[in-house]
Amino acid sequence: MSFETILTQDQIDAYTRQGFWRDRTITDFLDDAAARTPGKTAFIDSRRQITYAELKDEVDRCAMGFLQLGVEPGDVVSFQLPNRIEWVVTHFAASRIGAISNPLIPIYREREIGFMVSLARSKVVIVPEEFRGFDYPAMIERLRPQWPDLKHVIVVGDQPRCGALPWSDFMATAREERPDRSRLAALRPDPNEVTLLIFTSGTTGEPKGVMHTHNTLVAANDPLPARLGITDASVIHMGSTLAHLTGFLYGARLPVQTGATGVFQETWEAGAFVELVEKHRITYTSGATPFLHDLLNAPNLAGHDLSSLERFCCMGAPIPRVLVRDARRKLPHMVVLGGWGQSENALVTLGIPGDPEEKIADTDGHPWPGMRIRVVDSEGDELAPNHGGRLQVTGPFLFVGYAERLELTRESYSGEWFDTGDLARIDKDGYLKISGRVKDVIIRGGENIPVAYVENVLYENDKLDSVAVVGVPDPRLQERACACVVLKPEAGDFTFDDMQQYLKEKGVARQYWPEKLVVLPNFPRTPSGKIQKFQLRDRFQGEP
Repeated sequence: MSFETILTQDQIDAYTRQGFWRDRTITDFLDDAAARTPGKTAFIDSRRQITYAELKDEVDRCAMGFLQLGVEPGDVVSFQLPNRIEWVVTHFAASRIGAISNPLIPIYREREIGFMVSLARSKVVIVPEEFRGFDYPAMIERLRPQWPDLKHVIVVGDQPRCGALPWSDFMATAREERPDRSRLAALRPDPNEVTLLIFTSGTTGEPKGVMHTHNTLVAANDPLPARLGITDASVIHMGSTLAHLTGFLYGARLPVQTGATGVFQETWEAGAFVELVEKHRITYTSGATPFLHDLLNAPNLAGHDLSSLERFCCMGAPIPRVLVRDARRKLPHMVVLGGWGQSENALVTLGIPGDPEEKIADTDGHPWPGMRIRVVDSEGDELAPNHGGRLQVTGPFLFVGYAERLELTRESYSGEWFDTGDLARIDKDGYLKISGRVKDVIIRGGENIPVAYVENVLYENDKLDSVAVVGVPDPRLQERACACVVLKPEAGDFTFDDMQQYLKEKGVARQYWPEKLVVLPNFPRTPSGKIQKFQLRDRFQGEP
């Protein structure tokens, strides 16, 4: 099968000529690393580790296994696996033969998985036997009647479940004959073909299937080593799910693209991360802002050697300035960098080590080479520096369409520019500052409330652990701002009067003060750590 995309020959020619699309696939990098450093450790997970030579062998055997099951170029292989080496083997094997990888986040259940696999028309689904107490094969058995295109279910485990094929048997069968290298080489895909179908994490409603090619994904990782100092000696950690684009690019692919070593955490836990840094001399990690918060508050932080950790890149949400300052105090050798991106465009901007403090703390970074950003007004006209408006992006990292949503894809573009749905401003030096989402804008009596600004101020309050400002329906003013907060364990009380007094002391304009305060035990979040504001907004629908 094939999905319709918006990729044009003019784009291919332009980005190839400019050197951004190098016509390389991820298995090209694997082959290079296996030839250059066969005995070097490629990945370490909670159960085992694997060298580059061993990884290449498992990938090729898995690819042969897929062929034996009838998987053809363009077919979709869906896999809902934890951060384990089998995840990497599956993705690389699908890439080897031109199949499309569809990674699914482990916490998704019937509603999400049923929709996603149905839209993808997957031929193979791979799940763990059990993860965090959940029975995945049983879920797949319940859903399978909805998926007429599904031919095979593979379970990573040794016991047959629900008629599925155990991973061990699948790999054993693939080992019965030596991998046919010439056959695999003949199936090497065109790097401009779709290789990834990854669903947005659902902050606003129905997930969209974002499609990327080999070239867009390789291009997205190409500039990281130069800006971040990543080399083949780096040890790259990933605690975010590999099925989110952050984990996918910087956890599963960046180590191989650079010949480095990757270290996986199946589930994020700051204390365990501290131990992994010391044990494996981790040099780089990336994740959502809550991960940085957790690290800085880990109970065992002071008792371990974290001197190897050079970079912590926060992606997906603004970094409260108080966290940047806290990081510099507790881990002065570690550079914290903020960045911005989406499933549709990977990481578009990131801070630059050595930037002045105000750039690191107060912006979302500078664009990567080849990526261009602009801010436009309601008429689509580009705005001057430091003027706020809608953020648009163009460049070689951009996706090539939403699967089965061609009209939605076209509606998301203005010529070559993708409308991100974010509000932002760009300073005179080209640095980006996200101010909120178009859908997150709170309009009170005709006046816009700067959501990100108010949140950033509240984040600096010593009693508050997490903050989200959302709109509450109002019959006269249209909306009022509501501050939802999670308190730190030792905080005690935090009242509406406390909030108003605090904002007054901080000099925040009174018209920006939230008119409601809700204290919650925790926030609904996406698997990557983003706060699901639509769920917070939903709880206020219908309230007076």
